[in-house]
Amino acid sequence: MGPILMLGAGRMGGALIAGWRKAGAFPLSDLMIRDPQAGDEAKAAVAAGALLDPDAEAMGRAKVVLLAVKPQLWREAAVEVAGSLSSDAVIVSVAAGVAAAQISQAFGGRPVARIMPTTAAAIGQGTASLYATDAAARDIARPLFEAVGAVVELEDEELMHAATAVSGSAPAYLYAFVEALEAAGEAAGLPAESARTLARATISGAAALLAQSGEEPSELRRQVTSPGGTTQAALDVLMGEAGLGPLLKNAVAAAARRSRELGA
Repeated sequence: MGPILMLGAGRMGGALIAGWRKAGAFPLSDLMIRDPQAGDEAKAAVAAGALLDPDAEAMGRAKVVLLAVKPQLWREAAVEVAGSLSSDAVIVSVAAGVAAAQISQAFGGRPVARIMPTTAAAIGQGTASLYATDAAARDIARPLFEAVGAVVELEDEELMHAATAVSGSAPAYLYAFVEALEAAGEAAGLPAESARTLARATISGAAALLAQSGEEPSELRRQVTSPGGTTQAALDVLMGEAGLGPLLKNAVAAAARRSRELGA
């Protein structure tokens, strides 16, 4: 794959570094990191052989450039490094909402693959949506992210907005649900520590069962729902007219809308 230049090593970049290290995806001596505020994962990678803040000559050796800065900063990052890159470098972008054509133009017409990953890449259980019209960019990006999780290829770039809303942003939805469940447990009278343990262990166990059983979520839901029982009483609220269905539909629409705004 050749030397990889990572532009930005914040939460997402750090999660990718952690996942690649654990997977042994490539020698860390092949990784160059450009970030004025490198986090712990970046520092650990540097200690293991990665190069921090490479100069122009070093950046010119990069075959892959991973654009992992915040969407608001991507143009600035492109301006700073584009002139130092080799003509055959491939750009892999995780910048939400920013179109491949915009990125390619800013990087001198170089081929681009867009990726929307999740931070579970840090433990090898990430999910990434991939869009690329250039075969070389796709063939580089896919194995890079398959090393830390599952990859779904999209044929239409417009679908990246929906993928961002359904996958890239979704871990936060689950964490918010767990927070709310803990608070509801306390409101029902449970001690805070008991509510915390019950909510977190139950949700993580249910997620693991969904992943390993091969069953549809609707079937798993039916298996723990007795007609007229306690679970049914709760689901009557959660799946009512103002429940999870319309709430998540509106939430995903809002996230997709914001993704479009960030790329405008």
